[in-house]
This record gives sequence, structure tokens and C-alpha cells, in this order.
Amino acid sequence: MSLYCIGDLQGCSAPFHALLEKIDFSPSRDTLYLLGDLVNRGPDSLGTLRSLAEFGDSAQCLLGNHDLHLLAVWQGVRKPGGHDTLTDLLEAPDRDNLLDWLRHRAMAIYRHGWLMVHAGVLPQWSVDDTLALAGEVESRLRGVEMKDFLQDMYGNAPCEWNPALRGADRLRVIVNALTRLRFCTAQGAMEFGSHESASTTPQGCVPWFEVPGRATQAVPIAFGHWSTLAIDSHYSTGLRNNTLPLDTGCVWGGCLSAARLETSGGYELIQVDCEQAQKPGK
Repeated sequence: MSLYCIGDLQGCSAPFHALLEKIDFSPSRDTLYLLGDLVNRGPDSLGTLRSLAEFGDSAQCLLGNHDLHLLAVWQGVRKPGGHDTLTDLLEAPDRDNLLDWLRHRAMAIYRHGWLMVHAGVLPQWSVDDTLALAGEVESRLRGVEMKDFLQDMYGNAPCEWNPALRGADRLRVIVNALTRLRFCTAQGAMEFGSHESASTTPQGCVPWFEVPGRATQAVPIAFGHWSTLAIDSHYSTGLRNNTLPLDTGCVWGGCLSAARLETSGGYELIQVDCEQAQKPGK
């Protein structure tokens, strides 16, 4: 039995299947952990979701910002964006079944000693905090209040965590941290203006995984979302601040990455090229 974390698919179905062939994936033997942004910007979001849903429990999927956007469009809360590639999915005869499946995916997963999120974790949050707060969002997405939650989801404020937060403000901070976070201050105030690499850090901020004293620093974390961060030679020899970024920009003409996980915190990196080329952006 092998366990794999896979970075952002964003509707790149052909590279996904090429990667599955390269790792000799068997649904009866192996488990995939998809790190969110399953859909959008790539050419085949419909085929991607169909494949993942058919794998059942052997494909454990996180929700990313693009996946939440798709749910909001489905519910009539948002209009499709100019760069969206969701039309085939939204017009598919099995759309409602697929998107009902999608809204039941996780916001954070902890398995085999690894914490998995789409974007990041605020420095104050422990693993238990992260899973409990993710569960608050998951319960809204899976319940009758889904549309109300999606309507209140958008916005950058509040920008930092306070356990006294309630209602829409509380849920918005959780969603933004788990699906949009790149940079924050040492106190955990999130900054959403920059999509650049960690080498161009906004003034007063650091990449979330470099905050001193981060509560999750002893736990290996796999995440996606940050395609301009990429995996460089540093990651071939070990984790950076005990984190492993796996969005290597497949949809932007990069590659699709998987990490075969070890419970010790080690991993083996496997990649396939992706010919899909879009203008970089999130």
C-alpha cells in the first residue's frame, strides 16, 4: 500500500492520468490525497471530478479556493469569471451529483503523521485547532446553510484569527487561511495582495510556514496553492520548515507533482510534465 499527496490539478485530467500511470496507482491498494484546486483554468474539470468521484475512498480530496468558487457559481452566489473553464462541468447532466460530492470534501486532513491543507495554517493553530476549525466550515458546506455560507465567504476581513470571532467573520478567516494564505505577519495577520514567490515577501510579512514559533512546526505539512513557490533543489533533500509545497504549476505549463509519503515525514517526489499553458495567476 502506498500513500500519495498530489498538488493542484485544476482540471488537468490528462497529466493526472499520466501521473497515476507513472506511480502504478491501484484504487484497491493505494490512497491519493489531493490538495485542493481540483478544477478550473485547465481543460477538463468535468473529467477530473468524474475520475476522482469514481475512485471513492481511495481518493481523499481537499477543497481549494477554485473548488469553493465553483460551488458558489453552482449555487448562483457568483458569476463565472472571465478566465474560468467550468462551462462543460456546469452544463453536464451529472453536474448536481458531482457538485454534491464536491461539497462533502474536506478542508483539512491529518493522516499518517502528515497535516494536509490547500494553502496554509495560521501560526496560532495546532493540528487539533486546524482540524476543528476546518470542521466548522465543512459542516456548513454539507448542510442546508451552504448557500448562506457561500454568500458570506468572500472578503479579506477580518485578516487575523481571534477565537472570539463568531458567525460569518469567523468562518471567513478559517476559509481564507486554509485556501488563500501565502504571507502573514508574525502575529498571523494575513496579506492577500501578493501572489509572488517567497523571495518577494511583502514588507512586515513572512511566508506562513516561516513564522517563528508556529504551533504546527513539529508536524510535516503538505500544501498546494502557491505555484510560484514551486519545488526547488532545497526540497529534494528535505522539508523546508517541515513543509512540502506540491503545487508546481501544472496548469501554467509546469509539471504535476506527487509525493509518496512516509510516516517518518520523509517522501519521494514523482512528477510528470503538463503541456497546458495558461497565463500565471490564481
